[in-house]
Amino acid sequence: MGAKLMSKVFVKTFGCRTNIVDSELIKAHLDKSLSSDEASADTIIINACTVTNGADSDVRNYANRMSALGKKVLFTGCGFESRGRELMAAGKVFGVFSPAKKAEIKELISRNSRFFENGSSDFVENHVISGFSKHSKGFVKIQEGCDFSCSYCIIPSVRGKSRSMSEEFIIAQAKELIANGYTELVLTGTNIGSYGKDSGSSLGLLLQKLGALNGLKRIRLGSIEPSQIDNSFKECFGESWLERHLHIALQHTSQAMLNIMRRANKADKDKELFLSLADMGFALGTDFIVAHPGESEQIWNEGLEAFKALPITHLHAFIYSKRDGTRSASMSQPIPNAKLAKERLNTLKQIASEHNLEFRKKKQKLDVFCEQKGKDGLYHGFDQFYNKIAIESNTDITKQWLEIDDYEIRPESNFAKINR
Repeated sequence: MGAKLMSKVFVKTFGCRTNIVDSELIKAHLDKSLSSDEASADTIIINACTVTNGADSDVRNYANRMSALGKKVLFTGCGFESRGRELMAAGKVFGVFSPAKKAEIKELISRNSRFFENGSSDFVENHVISGFSKHSKGFVKIQEGCDFSCSYCIIPSVRGKSRSMSEEFIIAQAKELIANGYTELVLTGTNIGSYGKDSGSSLGLLLQKLGALNGLKRIRLGSIEPSQIDNSFKECFGESWLERHLHIALQHTSQAMLNIMRRANKADKDKELFLSLADMGFALGTDFIVAHPGESEQIWNEGLEAFKALPITHLHAFIYSKRDGTRSASMSQPIPNAKLAKERLNTLKQIASEHNLEFRKKKQKLDVFCEQKGKDGLYHGFDQFYNKIAIESNTDITKQWLEIDDYEIRPESNFAKINR
């Protein structure tokens, strides 16, 4: 029976880029037993996200469906201990294992009795992967965990304290991906700006070493905190290999709300930083939580005026979702109703969209990596400012780098025609 179950395994990924890397690590240990779809798989491995109650619900619904189909379901990822135990008690998953146990996946799959396999909360990866099955960019996880204690966030309690992979391992991983044709790398982790705090290094120093690798065209970064942009990071600003887009997590632009959220950033310093980076030519993205407990009309208006003054070109904004086990979940402050929350969300999105359009109207030469051909017959990619571009071409330009200075600016993205 064990051999049969090992014959076909499907890995389902929920959540962020860090989970994408973790899933590839699981796959690397499975080798030929992988299946490309759920239907033909005997065993389903769920790599879960637990950042919100909604994320938990998505995972739970998927586990229910797979279990109902008679699949052997294994559960790992964020929240493996709490959510995994719940699903196991309900009979929806066969086994649960810590992300620290990825290397033991073959043995875990072969088990014939239900199990809960815990693991160290301070583990770090040491297995180099060769590529990604569904991505043209290469992802390199540089650290795990988070030392911040924001009131709305469950992640530090499920991912543990921040710990960094060694520079030697990261360089080896980057070289392996470059050798396999990945010329654009994305650095990811739970909180990448904290890289090196525990090893005497820093994100900036790591970037300088990665930027010197032959064959690497561009480095993109995951989300960083405003306070994590130190001098070693600033030394990279003029380098051609560093993306001209930075995603700096603010979460809100009212100082009163930042205090409620137990955020470390300060609204006035955030404005100084964003204006300075915009002057250097960077496109700037951020996160924003709308309708968090305590977001009164006064706080919203204060935050809105501050938001309008920031040169934000990319926005990941979302309505607050209560997350059990966090400080925010037990706050007594009122929460804006659903209609008002959606209105506020759409207001922010519209402002950011207008800022993005104005940024693109500067008509700069674009350094584009073409990622894929879409169902519309056009090729799609991103430029150095993390703006989308659709390209009409008479030849296959998938996974090619293009310099484009003749293009059309459209409301949602740019468009170009090329003939070769």
